[in-house]
Amino acid sequence: MSELVTGEAVALELRPARLPSRALAVLLDLVAAMAVYVAVTIALVVSTASLDEAAQTALSIATFVLVLVGGPIAVETLSHGRSLGKMACGLRVVRDDGGPIRFRHALVRGLIGVIEILMTFGIVACIASFVSARGRRLGDVFAGTLVVRERIPVTRTGFVPPPPPWLAGRFSELDLSAVPDGLWLAVRQYLTRMQQLDPQVGWSMAERLASDLSERTGAPVPQGVPPAVYLAAVVQERQGREARRAFGSDAAQGAPSAVAPGTHGPAGTAAAPATPRPAVHRQPQPSPQEAASESSGGERPAESPGGSAGERPGIGFAPPA
Repeated sequence: MSELVTGEAVALELRPARLPSRALAVLLDLVAAMAVYVAVTIALVVSTASLDEAAQTALSIATFVLVLVGGPIAVETLSHGRSLGKMACGLRVVRDDGGPIRFRHALVRGLIGVIEILMTFGIVACIASFVSARGRRLGDVFAGTLVVRERIPVTRTGFVPPPPPWLAGRFSELDLSAVPDGLWLAVRQYLTRMQQLDPQVGWSMAERLASDLSERTGAPVPQGVPPAVYLAAVVQERQGREARRAFGSDAAQGAPSAVAPGTHGPAGTAAAPATPRPAVHRQPQPSPQEAASESSGGERPAESPGGSAGERPGIGFAPPA
């Protein structure tokens, strides 16, 4: 990564393009330019066959300059540093401060590129790129430009691997108040990048970080626990404490749910007892004798007003037998 400082004093981290990708981009640009040059030359030869030799020579030189020199300059100016080859390779030409190039930058790069690429078959450009710390050729040095990579491979960062389940809650009583923020940052950076390290280097770094962490907490690393697993478990415990501290007292209270009488609801208060439903008394069915008397025109004997206590008078009717 190369750090560029813009005019507003903002540091930009850009990845300069190296010689292989730049050489491939230049090769693609030359192939495209030569194809256009051959097509234009054939068209001029056919259309200027009646001219004398001097005029044909002048047209050939003008075609060479316009197509092989002016063409790349115009393309880089209009596309802000992205020619056909650079687009295919994911490259772009930018200024030293990270801004887009203008016509003067493309002009200087194109004119010097004729000398160091076309006339010397790219030897001077290769040597200059090897010597430069950021892979710049002479045209980039004089124009104040830099070729950077636009497409950067995506890497998995920011992911802390979880500890094994058998370590869950084992460090709940650990005192983490004396651990500085710098040590937490170093532990997180190691856990997110330990898969990219050499196994021996990663193991030694984990041992050193685990030793520093155990000294700050006052508790040694448990026997049989690898250093990296210990670090992951302690980081998870710290994250859990921060989450409980941030959201534990502000937990959202949901709608009151049905709670059995005598139990306590979510807020810790006794729930109101359920309202008893009124008893529904069914009309007693008539006996066979009463049904027979009703069918024969008789009347049903009236119920005595001093019936059983708590019974309500029937409100339905007795179906016929």
